[in-house]
Amino acid sequence: MARRRRTEVDVPIPPLPIETCQLYLVGDSPLICHAWNAKAEQQILGKQMKKARHAKQAKNPWEDFCNSLYWLTGCPPQYILTECPESPTEEDIEKGAFGFPSIAFKAAAVEACPQVDGVAKTKARAAMHIVGEYVKIEGKPKPRRDFVRLPTGVADIRFRAEFWPWHTCLTIRYNANVLSLDQIVNLFQVAGFGIGVGEGRPERGGQWGLFHVASQEEIVALQQERKST
Repeated sequence: MARRRRTEVDVPIPPLPIETCQLYLVGDSPLICHAWNAKAEQQILGKQMKKARHAKQAKNPWEDFCNSLYWLTGCPPQYILTECPESPTEEDIEKGAFGFPSIAFKAAAVEACPQVDGVAKTKARAAMHIVGEYVKIEGKPKPRRDFVRLPTGVADIRFRAEFWPWHTCLTIRYNANVLSLDQIVNLFQVAGFGIGVGEGRPERGGQWGLFHVASQEEIVALQQERKST
């Protein structure tokens, strides 16, 4: 049986209307960081590989505070995660650049979709992306101590980093066929009030990590403040 010959047909590929915007977010409550560090990762890996476990070391509040931070290098918007310096000092903290995973802000916006008319989670998740794996948090981190209860019911004290006050700038690429700029702004505004980011956020029953989308007047003030420092 003779094989039918395929004919090549040029199929027009319409370009996607991809737009880019920047959103300045201003914190309304402290942002609490709890980054995974190399030491914790090695402990988990060692447990999974059934390696011999060493005796539990005494808590070091300063070390725990420094390790809870996302230490960054690079330029906006493509910041890169770097390791915490060995034996970090207060000077390292003063000169360091710190950030937060960008996916946390996107996840908060997606979670806010049911509270915004006409925006479904599945569409929002696929139609917008925050540029860069990390965003820089503007502000100086301070150590804080929290009493927590682990899932096992055991009480513990955690030493983590807190940013207060803080703000950040997100560079967002979005499909204008699916989402409008007004909808994106609304999503982040709702997310900042009811979902939050970081440890102790409202989504997890807390009150930290709240934020709002900055007004034009706030943006000008933040930019002037940055130039003066």
